[in-house]
Amino acid sequence: MAAPYRAETVGSLLRPAYLKEARSANLAGTLSAGELRSVEDRAVDEAIALQEEIGLDVVSDGEMRRATFMAQLYETTEGVELIPGARIHWRHPATGEEMDWNVPVTVTGTLARKRSLSADEYAYAAARATKPVKQALPSPLLTWGAWSPELSRDAYPDPFDLFADATELVRQEAREVAALGCTYIQIDAPEIPGWVDPSMGPSWEERGIAVERLLTDGLDLINAVADGIEGVTFGIHLCKGNNAGYYFADRDYAELSRHLFGRLTRYDVFLLEYDDERSGGFEPLADCRDDAMVVLGLVSSKLAELEDPDELAARVEAAARYHPRDRLALSTQCGFASVMEGNPVDEAAQRAKLRLVADVAHRLWPD
Repeated sequence: MAAPYRAETVGSLLRPAYLKEARSANLAGTLSAGELRSVEDRAVDEAIALQEEIGLDVVSDGEMRRATFMAQLYETTEGVELIPGARIHWRHPATGEEMDWNVPVTVTGTLARKRSLSADEYAYAAARATKPVKQALPSPLLTWGAWSPELSRDAYPDPFDLFADATELVRQEAREVAALGCTYIQIDAPEIPGWVDPSMGPSWEERGIAVERLLTDGLDLINAVADGIEGVTFGIHLCKGNNAGYYFADRDYAELSRHLFGRLTRYDVFLLEYDDERSGGFEPLADCRDDAMVVLGLVSSKLAELEDPDELAARVEAAARYHPRDRLALSTQCGFASVMEGNPVDEAAQRAKLRLVADVAHRLWPD
């Protein structure tokens, strides 16, 4: 296991306006792939410089080359089509506004990789960063929303067959970045908290996916992503959804903790959203094994208001009643731009939030 990183990044950062414009131009056919790559390189350089300047212990490439954090499952994969998938209901934590959003693709054939996105991301970032680079990959069970009872059954009669193929796809991505020298891989799994949220129940039921099976076979598949990959610390990030600042799940970790910590034995780092009351108390951390790291996502990436550093420190001490203090760390509760649009915060707020994470973490764990 890698040395503990106290000031963590979750992964995505706000895409600068010039990058959004370049991606739009590429889609419109007025900017070549090579020209887009140069613009992405600039955005990655700036993302790394920001994270290193403000003092994070580990950095990411900001996911500047992705339209969404799930890109490895859909953007570089055969077997999917641009047909709207599952509808998910989202809410905004500050305004209470609600919206429905559909998974943008549907699985219509057998999944197969056309190319690796992760290898390009990691190789470029690692060549430029002076601090360790973390590579984020999507959970294979995020494909649930792209499995259609009508359109996916010929390729995958059982959605868990799809999940198994997606697990191998993500494992291949992990193997490739590990071979390039990556020692820290984070699996993003926002779907897991939704499994125990009654409001999400119809989403699973209409696809014939039993929650009890997700909590057993599903977690076992996520655990299997790390099979056969040595010399890498695997972390898993759980949040309640992040779509332009909206969330989809309300439940805390109490109903998940024994399944989560008991089955994910290949994971040494658990990055958990804990920025508001929707996440509940820290009591479920008592189910986590003592030698695992728990990264507390106490700083919101959805809201611009800056948290009080003393309150953050007090919450860390509260968490230490249930998990060893020397196995705790600090981060934002999610990335700032899980989708290209980004959360409703500006770049100044993003910088301030990341600096707050670094300052409080190094104050609490000075060595």
